Amino acid sequence: MNDLLSLFLKNTFELNLNWLLLIHFLMVTYFIGVIISVRRPVGVAFAWIFIVMTFPVMGICLYVLIGERPVGRSLTRKIKRMNREYAKITEQLRQEFSSERAKLPIEARALSILAESKNGTPVVDGNKVELYTKSLDILQLFIDEINQAQKTLNMEFYIWALGGDADRVGEAVITASKRGVACRVLLDSLGSKDWFKSSWPARFRSAGIEVTEALPIQIGRFQFRRADLRLHRKIFIVDGAVVWTGSMNLVDPRTFKQDSGVGEWVDAMVRVEGPVAAQFELTFSFDWSVDNPKITHFDDRSPAPAPREGGVIAQEFASGPVYRDDILYQVMLSAIIDAREELTITTPYFGPDDGLLQALMASARRGVNVTLIVPKLNDSTLVAWSSKSFYQDLMISGVKIAEFKGGLLHTKSLLIDRRIAIFGSVNFDQRSLRLNFEISLIVYDNDFCANLETLIQSYLTQSDYVDPQAWAKRPTWHRYLENAAHLTSPLL
Repeated sequence: MNDLLSLFLKNTFELNLNWLLLIHFLMVTYFIGVIISVRRPVGVAFAWIFIVMTFPVMGICLYVLIGERPVGRSLTRKIKRMNREYAKITEQLRQEFSSERAKLPIEARALSILAESKNGTPVVDGNKVELYTKSLDILQLFIDEINQAQKTLNMEFYIWALGGDADRVGEAVITASKRGVACRVLLDSLGSKDWFKSSWPARFRSAGIEVTEALPIQIGRFQFRRADLRLHRKIFIVDGAVVWTGSMNLVDPRTFKQDSGVGEWVDAMVRVEGPVAAQFELTFSFDWSVDNPKITHFDDRSPAPAPREGGVIAQEFASGPVYRDDILYQVMLSAIIDAREELTITTPYFGPDDGLLQALMASARRGVNVTLIVPKLNDSTLVAWSSKSFYQDLMISGVKIAEFKGGLLHTKSLLIDRRIAIFGSVNFDQRSLRLNFEISLIVYDNDFCANLETLIQSYLTQSDYVDPQAWAKRPTWHRYLENAAHLTSPLL
């Protein structure tokens, strides 16, 4: 009897095991097919196939969460519908300002054409562009702008952190709303999760301020909406005439992420007056319409402010998945290839793909003075190790790498030949280049570029250059960690 029971249990176990192996095989095969069905960079595809085959349960769950780039079926339909309406407005802008491009040097025109492709906005002349580099001063200037606002305040940020002068900005917005200024606040659901859990949203709404949560994370809908596609833009518009943009969230650096061990975050912003401000307001209005469920159509275009005599030629440059897909990547690649003398990149997170890496190496080898400035300490250990995996190839090619030690350098900029600057929210990694909704200002002006270069030089005085010879002698275990982290770089 015992023998029969043992045989029965053995056969049942083997049968169940065979079924589990079959289910495992079918699931892995199915998801490999899904991965292959979507044309993507080879490194990304192989990384996902490796993860799904090696850790099938965890790998499949991870792929469902972040493997694709959907923002949800209903939101995708809404974005595409509104993008058709948005395209009519941007086409009018391109026709209206078509003569402005002729004011650019010939070598800059191609980049401007690429940046305005796929429903982008054109270059416009007559802007005043000022660079600000001290976070506390910027927060105080935000408060001053809010106190002087007469008609509208539109604010769009990835993070609104609690505490410090960021709270003072919130109080100023409430005061402005109570005196009749129309205020709208659009914040990313994940980046500003603590803010949304606080009393601020209720206080804002009770004061008449409209608040919208962008890309809300909804448990149970991960299969329809990727959780890590984020609204990473930083836009602050006053009366439709003044816009602030750059790398800085609404945070007080004295209180923000003080437990991360990297020091204060170091940011920079630009304040812009002139016709290009209307382009930023157009992007804000589009984002607001997409993320606000009460709005079904997009037809919002504010008239451009009058140009300033002898002003700066500039161009707003918005990017994101679903619409304007991969344009940001192409602009960055083109800017690197177009550099003739000097190319300087500042970024807190460095994770290029093979195309951008080869472009940087090729630029250095053909004589361009290429400098990469990154923080010495990073709030993401995995990103830090992955970034270091690129150092040796870059330095062998002649790229100079400087590690900033004055805090977490959060400024995101690209300076090309001291004549073109790309400045905004974009990190030099795959998340910004392919996944997030980002915003930049492209400035075609020697004076602004000189100011940005002065800022960059101040960063370099607080940096240590990585010595190629010393780097080649680093411990073997460092190499293993870098190479292991490098395997994840297509997914970061």
